[in-house]
Amino acid sequence: MDDKTNPNVDRVSHESPPEPYTAETGGRRSSIALNIVQNPLTRASHAQVVHDAQTYAETHNLGEHAALFGRAALVARDPDGFERLQELDEPERAALIFERDHKWNNPFMMWYSIGLCAVGAATQGWDQTGSNGANLSFPEAFGIHNGTQRDEWLVGLINSIIFLTAGLIGAFIVDPLNKYLGRRGEIFLTAICLTATPIGSGFAKSWQGLFAARFVMGIGIGAKNATVPIYSAEMSPHRIRGALVMFWQLWVVTGIFLGFAANVIVKDTGDISWRLQLGSAFIPSFVLMCGIWFCPESPRWLMKNGKHDKAFRSMSRLRAHPIIAARDYYYSYVLYNEELKITGGSNYFSRLRDCFTVPRIRRANYGASTVMLAQQMCGINIISFYSSTIFTNAGYSSTQALYASLGYGAIQMVFTVPTLFLIDTKGRRTLTLITFPLMCIFLLAAGLSLLKKDGPVGAQIGPVVLFVYLFTIMYSLGEGPVAFQYSAEVFPTIQREQGMAWVVCINNTFAGILSLTFPRMSHVMTPTGAFGFYAGLNLIAWGMIFCFVRETKQLTLEEIDQVFSVPTREFLAYETGTWLPYFIKRHILRRKIDKPPPIIGKDEATNDYADKREPIFNEKI
Repeated sequence: MDDKTNPNVDRVSHESPPEPYTAETGGRRSSIALNIVQNPLTRASHAQVVHDAQTYAETHNLGEHAALFGRAALVARDPDGFERLQELDEPERAALIFERDHKWNNPFMMWYSIGLCAVGAATQGWDQTGSNGANLSFPEAFGIHNGTQRDEWLVGLINSIIFLTAGLIGAFIVDPLNKYLGRRGEIFLTAICLTATPIGSGFAKSWQGLFAARFVMGIGIGAKNATVPIYSAEMSPHRIRGALVMFWQLWVVTGIFLGFAANVIVKDTGDISWRLQLGSAFIPSFVLMCGIWFCPESPRWLMKNGKHDKAFRSMSRLRAHPIIAARDYYYSYVLYNEELKITGGSNYFSRLRDCFTVPRIRRANYGASTVMLAQQMCGINIISFYSSTIFTNAGYSSTQALYASLGYGAIQMVFTVPTLFLIDTKGRRTLTLITFPLMCIFLLAAGLSLLKKDGPVGAQIGPVVLFVYLFTIMYSLGEGPVAFQYSAEVFPTIQREQGMAWVVCINNTFAGILSLTFPRMSHVMTPTGAFGFYAGLNLIAWGMIFCFVRETKQLTLEEIDQVFSVPTREFLAYETGTWLPYFIKRHILRRKIDKPPPIIGKDEATNDYADKREPIFNEKI
């Protein structure tokens, strides 16, 4: 039976929302600008929730699991109070307790799927560093190494084209590819593209041929970059979603390190070294292409496309016990059904328009666009693209520059690992706010170190390498892991492809602009001026993050909807009037004061998530 013709499927969402949280309604914290995340299942009674869940199962080819869905709905209704539910049997209760106390305990298929997608992310990092090393020799091979303005722009264009096409073309074909091929099929197609195009780059006979191969490669990178984080986020349990999705960034930096390692390994192969450096990037994509068909399809994608029985089977492969799978799956369905009431009948362009017109989605777009743009504003990619050239210009030989770049890649990989454990405890917003000022200082110091021209080579290159490494450590502990992870989780299910496509467009397009302009910028402004320019952008990026990036740690993908229900002016009033004074008094003046309640929290009376403000889609900015 179709959802729209079944009056029982979504009855839980027909109830009126709770009254606004004010002093007149007896709110215990009326003096606090507190807004609380809502669980729609709390709007219905205990018996009604069971009935709705069982009816859903019986009408969607899941009749054999009807009783399971009834119990799972009760757990989803009160996730912290499941031990009080008499309906659960002991194995189910034990499984839920074990999950609560051992958040890293997940079945093999979860780790396999997340790990395989993460390996695919290494393609992007490997290609960046392959071109980094190839920059030392391919311009000479193609006769564009004479230092003229034309040659500088051509080198920048060849380096940047993969990001320009990733942002302007690849990101926007994600929705039709996902619609017809699914998450898994789209990843397989892009893996084929990213296996073939690096090999084509290695066999290029002219700069035009190299440009063409990288043009197509960029389309594959853009489509893959927009889908893999979504796929990972949709499979991950909410308590460790940040860490699991962050495997994307961990393997991007692993790819960077492996690319630098490949550069060093093939450095003595003569005229073909740059070909091997560019071509070796096919390796991780080949692994992804071969392994993706063993992964389950995204449960949320299957559900969105009406394949409910397959969706639940997929979720069951990704969770340690049927009660956990049914809880996560049914709760996703309930929230998705809520979204459909607002956006049902929309098409690609209307959903893209929603990312700029619907207040809740627009605020999520602000946050995701900010972290994606900040990743390019911080200047990390001038190091990823051109570190070997920078170190060579500072006085190192080509071999020494390759080894210094290898150290940069190793540091980025090593210091991304701690963030796996920090991102879901300290939070996305906190990590970026702490690290951006330090990134500004270290990048500026690296640029000023380039001014020292007298004395031995080490007098200049030593401080440059030191401050570049310190800058990289701060990036790896903050902005690097946060950007794609945050963007993949903040959009509603309906607009997730369009929202992710837009922010990936921003990220890759500005990466392309950065790569295109840096050779000319470093010539006109000098390397010190270029480094100083990006150091200043770090401070601007910090201000943007303070204003637009909201914390999403340890919330389900669906509960994040309510985080962005708070109007921007109210959010800024809380941050400047409550959070910032507390931070200054507690952490700078070292006063022992109580931490203020967050703007988003739990209802203390019911221990459930409940909205104390206004509906998600109907509030006014």
